Amino acid sequence: MQGQAWSGQIWVFVAMSFIQAIFIAILQGATELFPVSSLGHAVILPALLHWSYDLHDVTFLPFLVMLHLGTSVALLIFFWKDWVALLRGAAGLLGPRLQMESLHILFLLVVATIPAVVIGGLFEHLLRSLFGSASSAAIFLFLNGIMLLLAEKLRGAGGRFGARAVADMTMRDAVVIGLFQCIAFFPGFSRSGATICGGLIRGLRHDTAARFSFLMAEPVIIAATVREAFKMRSMPIDAAQMHLALIAAVISGVTALASTAFLMRYFRDHDRWALSPFAYYCMVAGAIATVVLHFGR
Repeated sequence: MQGQAWSGQIWVFVAMSFIQAIFIAILQGATELFPVSSLGHAVILPALLHWSYDLHDVTFLPFLVMLHLGTSVALLIFFWKDWVALLRGAAGLLGPRLQMESLHILFLLVVATIPAVVIGGLFEHLLRSLFGSASSAAIFLFLNGIMLLLAEKLRGAGGRFGARAVADMTMRDAVVIGLFQCIAFFPGFSRSGATICGGLIRGLRHDTAARFSFLMAEPVIIAATVREAFKMRSMPIDAAQMHLALIAAVISGVTALASTAFLMRYFRDHDRWALSPFAYYCMVAGAIATVVLHFGR
């Protein structure tokens, strides 16, 4: 009986078409880093397209794990030199000054991650269960756009267009950015968008805030991958299921790598208004999705 149940669940997974799997992989790779909410899009788009499967079903765990793995590998490749420099510096291999600087940056990354660990552990499941519907995600996507615009306005109003590096950040900066990251527990709010907004409000340039945000993302995505993989420990995995997940992981990783390269250059070259196009997109997409989901049934 149990075997028949698992066979049925695996069939549901395989029933997802190859095109749908590729679409979700590209979506994950791009929206995980673009400030437009990967979770929000993953919830809204299947509802708008009337896809008949549930992305939160247990049979999708291998697929989700591999998508996150692809994204984390892409980030590791892009920021490889940063991580090597940080670790070598922290080990004292680059001199005492760079050792202190590297330890300071690693400390900031830890501090910025703590709020999400604490608040996520206490409230993430509750928030996702209460607001995990497509209609809620559409509203939060619209609000995500407003958040991006407000961050630009508040930063501009304060004349904060300095040239601070990540090493110049303080513990207070890291705490503020970490608290902003918690906003992304509401499906439709972007993790990268929220953390970049936190950095902008603390006086960072877009590219500096994005660099810190993406460095923060590495341990966060790895932790999510490990947590999801742990749930798979007793799950029989079909060969076709894993084959599809591996293809999706590669596509997600390549997309994430290209997205990171584009965003870092984009944020560097458009520092005064970089979040505005994403803000308008989120507001328009969120508004349209809200109308369609509420009145298009």
